[in-house]
Amino acid sequence: MADTLEFNEIYQEVKGSMNDGRLRLSRQGVIFKNSKTGKVDNIQASELSEGIWRRVALGHGLKLLTKNGHVYKYDGFRETEFDKLSDFFRTHFHLELAEKDLCVKGWNWGTVKFGGQLLSFDIGEQPVFEIPLSNVSQCTTGKNEVTLEFHQNDDAEVSLMEVRFYVPPTQEDGVDPVEAFAQNVLSKADVIQATGDAICIFRELQCLTPRGRYDIRIYPTFLHLHGKTFDYKIPYTTVLRLFLLPHKDQRQMFFVISLDPPIKQGQTRYHFLILLFSKDEDISLTLNMNEDEVEKRFEGRLTKNMSGSLYEMVSRVMKALVNRKITVPGNFQGHSGAQCITCSYKASSGLLYPLERGFIYVHKPPVHIRFDEISFVNFARGTTTTRSFDFEIETKQGTQYTFSSIEREEYGKLFDFVNAKKLNIKNRGLKEGMNKNYDEYAGSDDDSHDAYLERMKEEGKIREENANDSSEDSGEETDESFNPVEEEEDVAEEFDSNASASSSSNEGDSDEKKKPAKKAKIVKERKPRKSKSESKKGKDPNAPKRPLSAYMLWLNANREKIRSDCPGMSVTDVSKKAGELWKGMSKEKKEEWERKAEDAKRDYEKAMKDYSEGGKSDSFKKEKSKKKKKPEKPGKGKPEKKSTPVKSSSVSKSAPKPLGESFKSKEFVSSDESSSGEDKKEDSEEEEEIASTPPSSADSASGSD
Repeated sequence: MADTLEFNEIYQEVKGSMNDGRLRLSRQGVIFKNSKTGKVDNIQASELSEGIWRRVALGHGLKLLTKNGHVYKYDGFRETEFDKLSDFFRTHFHLELAEKDLCVKGWNWGTVKFGGQLLSFDIGEQPVFEIPLSNVSQCTTGKNEVTLEFHQNDDAEVSLMEVRFYVPPTQEDGVDPVEAFAQNVLSKADVIQATGDAICIFRELQCLTPRGRYDIRIYPTFLHLHGKTFDYKIPYTTVLRLFLLPHKDQRQMFFVISLDPPIKQGQTRYHFLILLFSKDEDISLTLNMNEDEVEKRFEGRLTKNMSGSLYEMVSRVMKALVNRKITVPGNFQGHSGAQCITCSYKASSGLLYPLERGFIYVHKPPVHIRFDEISFVNFARGTTTTRSFDFEIETKQGTQYTFSSIEREEYGKLFDFVNAKKLNIKNRGLKEGMNKNYDEYAGSDDDSHDAYLERMKEEGKIREENANDSSEDSGEETDESFNPVEEEEDVAEEFDSNASASSSSNEGDSDEKKKPAKKAKIVKERKPRKSKSESKKGKDPNAPKRPLSAYMLWLNANREKIRSDCPGMSVTDVSKKAGELWKGMSKEKKEEWERKAEDAKRDYEKAMKDYSEGGKSDSFKKEKSKKKKKPEKPGKGKPEKKSTPVKSSSVSKSAPKPLGESFKSKEFVSSDESSSGEDKKEDSEEEEEIASTPPSSADSASGSD
């Protein structure tokens, strides 16, 4: 037989509320973990005294009784699991799992039995209902009645307020049965009464929630907060966790007490009690107990006389009385060296502490999130500025917490922490790319590289490539404007011949290296170049088309498939989806498309070589030769210098221009001249005739003179 049994979706009854969780049975005992609060109930095997199997509302239930009188009820089992549980109890706990059903006759007359901390109302030998006396908050008596009032549970949809028992009068042994009934109830009831003296008192402590200054009186079974307006009595059994957190200024300390159920004031519920201490405050404390009692009760954890920092004394006393560990921050350190992160939650600024097993935010409102209830986390860009980011947490129940206005310098530390804890990151793909560039992102100023801007630029390129792919002509013009090939050498010669142009281009290059974040502005300024590319009429339509990249080849082949898988997606969303698929593709699959791109590139280079050697169309050559024969300025007179068109074009290229004169590229000259009217065409034809006609004898004579 297995050493352990585990059951999911098991419900524990607590004050009328069914709390779901997981139940595990082992050789050592029974463990139940509440899925909502994370509270763990551990029942040692040696403490078990009885196990009862019975039919209940949610199927079948298991009731466990311990030797000290505590009762634990678990529902949600299937009928077929009885044999497995019975064998396990018999083998490991040496107990027989008894079957005992509840009485459903509906009678209201029966017998009351007190067993441990349980009141059982029976009809015959079958129980009708059972009341855990620890749920009783008050017990009052009348002539022949006993009234029980109960602690309320905020999680229960319907709460039981009180139960009244009619006790018939009897004269046996001179004992009043009503008083005997009430004494049995009060001996086990959780009635909070400030009887006797407090163990110790801490006066005028600053409390953040509930806000104010309170005297804290420490009693053996509960904590009493006494303020000017309100009083709160907190049983130690309601304390879930204790936290001791250093403030970011390193001069103060938070002591946080997590409560379930919370303390109530009207309609307000306080799930956390937060105390704020200064590290400089010291106190000498004397417990209101003799040394033997202190040693017997606390077993060396406390002494009668203690002294030290105030926050140390409060946390030490609470730890001993509540018998729970104190949670402190783990190994996390932020950008400034603190163990917390400054952020905002629900428009209030506070501190987020990454712990070893969860996150806690203080202080308004305080939030504690365990790792095991987190579905995923998300890093999002700040809504108003790039200097900060948001940290989002979504739980498995669907609750979302957004911690905003976190300094971007904290991103690397927080991302590494979340990654080390193996939490699911919703935008992992994007953030891993962002993490690569984080050194620049974190330690730079406004004019530095921005990872979010880079992502937007990449998406813009993808959209531009899609637009180019849909229209071949516009695609060629866009490629031509950004990366000219056939006219590249001519443009370079013009730049080399112009000192001002070359120096300005070098300065532009150096500025781009120094300030890479302003690349987006350069892209925007290049938009007017589209008019140049659109106005170019000298481009040969028969020239070979540029080869596509591996990504574009893959995208053209898979675009329709992506659209069919995700119908209704916009062009931008399709581009984003394609980028994610390409990024996540294995190297083996990418190699196929890279080989196709290499083959296309080789074919293009071969076709371009044949085209440049003699494959150009005659019409394109004639148009280009006409442009080269154009004069610099027809109005300056000296037409005889145009007798050799080749020389005139070479002179126009090599002649240095004044620094003040603006530089006109070849495209600008050709577009300017080609866009002229019919008159300019006639003038150019006349100039060609003049240039092609040899000089007359009179002209030659005058020239010789």
